[in-house]
Amino acid sequence: MFGSGPGTAHESRGLSGPVLIPTRFVWPYGGRRVFLSGSFTRWLEHIPMSPMEGCPTVFQVVWNLTPGYHQYKFYVDGEWRYNEQQPFVTGNCGTVNTIFLAGEPDMVPTSFSPETSGRSNMDVDNDVFTHVEAVPRFSQADLDISRHRISMFLSRHTAYELLPESGKVIALDVNLPVKQAFHILHEQGVPVAPLWDFGKGQFVGVLSALDFILILKELGNHGSNLTEEELETHTIAAWKEAKLRLNRQLNGNGRCYPRRLVSAGPYDSLKEVALGILQNKVATIPIVHSSSQDGSFPQLLHLASLSGILKCICRHFRHSSSSLPILQHPISEFPIGTWVPNIGEPNGRPLAMLRPNSSLADALSLLVQAEVSSIPIVDENDSLLDIYSRSDITALARDKAYTQIHLDELSIHQTLQLGQDANSPYGFLSGQRCQMCLRSDPLHKVIERLANPGVRRLVIVEAGSKRVEGIISLSDVFRFLLG
Repeated sequence: MFGSGPGTAHESRGLSGPVLIPTRFVWPYGGRRVFLSGSFTRWLEHIPMSPMEGCPTVFQVVWNLTPGYHQYKFYVDGEWRYNEQQPFVTGNCGTVNTIFLAGEPDMVPTSFSPETSGRSNMDVDNDVFTHVEAVPRFSQADLDISRHRISMFLSRHTAYELLPESGKVIALDVNLPVKQAFHILHEQGVPVAPLWDFGKGQFVGVLSALDFILILKELGNHGSNLTEEELETHTIAAWKEAKLRLNRQLNGNGRCYPRRLVSAGPYDSLKEVALGILQNKVATIPIVHSSSQDGSFPQLLHLASLSGILKCICRHFRHSSSSLPILQHPISEFPIGTWVPNIGEPNGRPLAMLRPNSSLADALSLLVQAEVSSIPIVDENDSLLDIYSRSDITALARDKAYTQIHLDELSIHQTLQLGQDANSPYGFLSGQRCQMCLRSDPLHKVIERLANPGVRRLVIVEAGSKRVEGIISLSDVFRFLLG
């Protein structure tokens, strides 16, 4: 899929040679056989292009170019074509696309290499670029300016702007049986729901996939006080009380108080909402409004998430992205996300990964202990196969699957199979589940993809091998943008 331009041999032998810049070319308009040719091949060689994985109508190739001005064209099913969405000129060779690459050494991002340039994703952006232009490394001034402008935007806009024109928000009664509650979460496709207490006339908490994980772990303990039969009638309120007792045992001091519900009003700023999510380590914050002075019987308007706030940022700066100078820089330049440390580097926060034959018990323990929301599933070469997230656990509520399994005996592979629809054959590398990016991808592309509903993290992989290099979550992006 990834071509290599001239001069690669010189580089591999350590010999001096011309400065070469790996450059990605994309033809997004379909075809059966697509080739690239240009002034850099003296118009004699046709470079084969390969369809992107998960998007067969988009073809790409990476080719090493010398700095300077180049012309190129695409040969599609026997016909010469050019991309009208990219710069072009008309000359002796007809209408051709053009590209200019700066030649200063500090203009070449260190992350660009034949192995890491380009894109090898299971799902592909609709907005593709014909080439990747080299840009200078970011400065602290650029970072400060970008952070200031984003902070000002979030401070001046309110949570009211997150409310959709129409939609539904699911809330659960605290007296609902736990088993039924998780069936609802699975059937509605939501990982979390606010809890309503009719006696108090207010929202008192949330039920999340983490609760189901803790319940399953408790059922798996031989000394558990919670039986499968009790789960049929055990209410959410009773589980929350049991969870408090468990926390007291874990803390060892007998003092543990229920966490207050973290919520926001429609006129709170987007910055306050984002900071509330980050500081409380929650996925969503209910937006509630009450017309009474004592705040009783509030209306649940929306569940605010970092994804929705990021979408507001993208929409606001869409036509003025130059005002955020850091957006054009590759993500590898920033201290953002969790990365696999290179050999010789001190270990920071380890990146949790599992093999497909690891047990479900191992996965659940890792999700809880590492305080992460997902774990990449990799093969023996650390190449990405799939991803297991907290929200996947609710799939076990279907047909009471949780009553028929043993956490230590069920593998991750088998667990993911249980979560597949009956009419869709199971297979690794699901485009809907595995969202990937490359270390050479610019920050704005990562932000645009994370702003899509349901996308909470991107796995950073090596092009071609799909070896996991890191992971970037919504929380990582906001911690970086807000400083």
